[in-house]
Amino acid sequence: MDGTLGDGGHAEAILARSAPDGRLLGLDRDPEAIAVSAQRLARYGPRAELVHASFRDLRAVLEARGIARVDGVLLDLGVSSRQLGEARRGFRFMPLPGEEQREVPLDMRMDPSSGPTAAQLLARASAAQLESWLRDYGELPAARRLARLLVEARRNAPPKTAAELRALVQRAGAGRGRRHHRATLVFQALRIAVNDELGALKEGLDAAIEALAEGGRLCVLSYHSLEDRIVKHRMRDEERGCVCPPVQPVCTCGRSARLLRLTRRPQRPGAAEVRDNPRARSARLRAAQRLAA
Repeated sequence: MDGTLGDGGHAEAILARSAPDGRLLGLDRDPEAIAVSAQRLARYGPRAELVHASFRDLRAVLEARGIARVDGVLLDLGVSSRQLGEARRGFRFMPLPGEEQREVPLDMRMDPSSGPTAAQLLARASAAQLESWLRDYGELPAARRLARLLVEARRNAPPKTAAELRALVQRAGAGRGRRHHRATLVFQALRIAVNDELGALKEGLDAAIEALAEGGRLCVLSYHSLEDRIVKHRMRDEERGCVCPPVQPVCTCGRSARLLRLTRRPQRPGAAEVRDNPRARSARLRAAQRLAA
């Protein structure tokens, strides 16, 4: 299973390496990704089945097809290059060269047919909610100050474009002194809130581990510390098994180890890969293998 199909690059590699009989089930929340991948993978015929769904619904997708176990699950988290490249999707906070006059809407939905946009969340969330998102999802030191400014500014006109939000971030002094653009953490926090990315990751990991056959592999690519921490802790806990307190002489939880970690530390891209694909610079790969029941 490729739980984050995107434009089908990983799926194509999996199908090529699992020839001639390997089957791939690809999921994505973005219907445009399904359409792009369908063209790319058409030559594999029935070996590839693509489904418009979130990987948090992995278990239901398998049950609907009568599939009890899979040999591998790949999750490549975050937004795709195509989503970042299209201004209308609203994931970018800065225009590309030649786009200076184009307004970038505050949308940020991975599934543009479902749920509120980032602009709608900013228009109705309380100061406490905004502060929580900025602090917990963006790890932003000036979370409270920016949240208050956002609530104050929307009394006249809530921000509806990336440029308007960037101006408020600058007024609040948020993200000052960072190596990257000061709006990076703000847009990250909003994107995570809009798509409930961390909630989806926790549910997706549950479903993926449950679905793996003995010896099956779970591989997760993450791009920031919040995602990587969830993956790291979950794989570690599943390898440990028992969760009883250390002082308890006899196990009463009944849990046994379900995973063997294949990466004690996350694998990072080398210099050549980052040179060829700069967006890979923050990627962290963790992998684990399913143990016998």
